Amino acid sequence: MLKDSLPKIVTEELPGPKAKEVLERRKNVVPDAVRCIYPCVMEKAEGAMIEDVDGNIFLDWIGGVGVLNVGHTHPDLVSAVQEQATKYFHGMFNVVTHERYIELAEKLAAVAPVNGDAKKVMFANSGAEADENAVKIAKGYTKRPNIIVFTGGFHGRTMLTMTMTAKKAYAHGMGPFPDGVYRAEYPYLYRKPEGMTEEAAIDYYVNSLKMVFENASPAEYVAAIVLEPLQGEGGFIPAPIEWIKAVRSICDKEGILMVADEVQTGFARTGKLFASEYWKEAGCAPDIIATAKSIAGGVPLSAVITSTEIMDAVPKGTIGGTYGGNALACAAGLKVLEVIERDHLVERSAEIGKRCFEVFGSWKEKYEVVGDVRGLGAMIGIEFVKDKTTKEPNAQIVNELVAACAQKGLLIENAGIYGNVIRFLAPLVITDEQLEAGFEIFENAIKEAI
Repeated sequence: MLKDSLPKIVTEELPGPKAKEVLERRKNVVPDAVRCIYPCVMEKAEGAMIEDVDGNIFLDWIGGVGVLNVGHTHPDLVSAVQEQATKYFHGMFNVVTHERYIELAEKLAAVAPVNGDAKKVMFANSGAEADENAVKIAKGYTKRPNIIVFTGGFHGRTMLTMTMTAKKAYAHGMGPFPDGVYRAEYPYLYRKPEGMTEEAAIDYYVNSLKMVFENASPAEYVAAIVLEPLQGEGGFIPAPIEWIKAVRSICDKEGILMVADEVQTGFARTGKLFASEYWKEAGCAPDIIATAKSIAGGVPLSAVITSTEIMDAVPKGTIGGTYGGNALACAAGLKVLEVIERDHLVERSAEIGKRCFEVFGSWKEKYEVVGDVRGLGAMIGIEFVKDKTTKEPNAQIVNELVAACAQKGLLIENAGIYGNVIRFLAPLVITDEQLEAGFEIFENAIKEAI
């Protein structure tokens, strides 16, 4: 079966002849701004493996950029969607009620680590929509106009979330942008000010947040502080718990809501069902969680989860949408939660992460170009530098590695504000043998590149 296969390239070159033809067609009708550098045109996919139209088999360490934690075409998800499709595809939830929406909301409310005893859930379609609705919910509750976000953050490509996103390559030429979005420094400890201890650096980054109140928006006008528990596009940088405690304290003191953007970190990716479970264990749970990506195994769905008190303060008509909580997506979402629990994918994420840290950590010792290895569970970033002393970013080698690995049947992707991080987001159903095959291809590519 494909899901048990290992990478295998059967064509003389990549892309193969059939893939090349499809990619030419893509070039003719798809905008250049929707960029793709990979030579893979999917024919079918199972687990962590993709077979292309020419019969080449690729190992997927990208997972639809964090969408496929339960793997490609999980048979239980396929059955759940097929069964739902025989009943009805869609009924707008403002018009007719369908039970899958309620069931999934009940299950997410029961497990989400947000403050409050009673919780409510709304569904949308994408991560950007979840983030934007989380902001609207925070404003509706606090009656305040402004929000604070962070350097390195990525929240989407709608006009508001594009403004919230730090890297302006994602917003080039798109202004003017909405007002009321202010930015503080995120604790990127690998690149903290030279000579600073980690403890002093945490204080430095906390002070950066407090300075926003002095230089941009007084605290009484801030509705929410929005942050990723582990930055995705920013370079897979985990938020230090001591810093999170300080942010939580500031929010409590100033009446500000803390919003966890768990679009990429949710659904067993980080060794917990939600990464903010680590926050809750430390006594600093968020007030709102926005999540998407792996929530429905590839069917478009996203969610915002918060306390009943906060959710019910939102003015009527300001949240919702035609497709939010689509019946097919909710059926898939229910099955995803079942599969994660039944197949112990939270524990599997921790196992995969432990093995990755062992291997990637050994590369950090062996290779001058591997500057840092960091992450949570099976969400891991490897930062490449020109040398360890200066930490000068090395985006060139990352581009070479992405291309070289693809030619050998391993799909990897870059990240980071300097484009010098490789992110690990393999489906959690990856086998040990496939994982080791990926390590071999990746390390050989590093050796060749240096």
